[in-house]
Amino acid sequence: MSKRKTVRLNEIYQKDPIAADKMLWDRETSTMNRRGFLKHSGLLSLSATLGMSIPFARNMPAGLIPAAYAADNAPDVIEGKEGLIVLNDRPINAETPAHLLDDEVTPNRYMFVRNNGIPPENINPETWELRIEGESCITPTTFTIDDLRARFEEVTLQLQLECGGNGRSEFAPAASGNQWTTGAVGCPTFTGVRLRDVLNFCGVAQDAVYVGYYGADTHTSGDPNLDPISRGVPITKAMERESLIAWAMNGEDIPLQNGYPLRLVCGGWPGSVSGKWINRIVMRDRVHDGEKMAPPSYTVPASPVAPGSRVPDEDMRIIESMPVKSLITFPQSGIAHDFRQRLTVRGHSWAGDDQISGVFLSIDFGGTWLPTAVASPANRLAWQSFQSWVQFPEPGYYEVWARAMDSQGRSQPMVVPGWNPRGYLNNACHRIAVQAV
Repeated sequence: MSKRKTVRLNEIYQKDPIAADKMLWDRETSTMNRRGFLKHSGLLSLSATLGMSIPFARNMPAGLIPAAYAADNAPDVIEGKEGLIVLNDRPINAETPAHLLDDEVTPNRYMFVRNNGIPPENINPETWELRIEGESCITPTTFTIDDLRARFEEVTLQLQLECGGNGRSEFAPAASGNQWTTGAVGCPTFTGVRLRDVLNFCGVAQDAVYVGYYGADTHTSGDPNLDPISRGVPITKAMERESLIAWAMNGEDIPLQNGYPLRLVCGGWPGSVSGKWINRIVMRDRVHDGEKMAPPSYTVPASPVAPGSRVPDEDMRIIESMPVKSLITFPQSGIAHDFRQRLTVRGHSWAGDDQISGVFLSIDFGGTWLPTAVASPANRLAWQSFQSWVQFPEPGYYEVWARAMDSQGRSQPMVVPGWNPRGYLNNACHRIAVQAV
């Protein structure tokens, strides 16, 4: 299928997925279980379009574009980030195709890019300064990177970061913002010092509630009086052992687009709380009120709402720990495979502040699920890799689905979860297309 035709399919499904089913494949929907029952003509049409039979067509969920057509972007080129897909160029935002995230530790070149402003230029790490201050800071202090290295314990941790809008492209009606598919996530190692050690050195007042950051990036308008972003976390999250002020990623300088020379890393929460190019951290006696802290930015409805609703600011809540999720990184979606041979499947799973208790695979659109082997995390807030195999009963079109469950018993939904105005927190099952031959 050509790229042009794929784009049209995505646009049709994004406007009204149920109507798209009926129009394209003559598929009727059961409101009881959200399965889409293909009429004979619809099954023939979909099978012909895919170029093969669909052995488990009876189980296909309604309003879900076949995985064979779900991705339609071609890679662009960012220096040092070859293979990433650019979604926006001012500021630069780029995601990583799932099959490039197969490493247990995400390489620097494959770490996604999520910027709100324009990165600083002419950076000199030797003269870079970080100021700690705020209403709840007892002794405001300025540090160079060498000061941080000399005064505090250096630690290296593998930490998972994911954009809060990862998966936004699947919401219907469409939500505003970068139309991420699955690749705004990564789990490299970071080296630096614990944020709490630095805060304690400066003195944390008893009324401390929040910690916020400011960076050296500039607003896309060029106005020096505007902050592109200034978010933060509650003091309890800031004081976790895994919250870092980092200067290295995978043993090298952090790439410029990922925050060189100094950034925050607060794993398990939306990546927007892990400020980049940081030059100021404030201890607040209230919830931080920096740019993009107020609704609708990085907030979701406190209660479920109807798709397309306008939600008052007072009914929104700030996103904190991210939901349970998984990603199939091998094989690449769209492969052809000998149905007589087992197919190895592997990937990663994560669950915000929690751990993963299990990951399951399905080849029949969620009709049945098979457990996988799940590895322990390298440390708290690192993702957990999984691996297993599947075997197809006959030739045809299949989708391999992955569904993770966290230590609290929460599981990924099969389809896109509750709609929200900005398209955050989509943790629907990841799926890849396989042509069994």
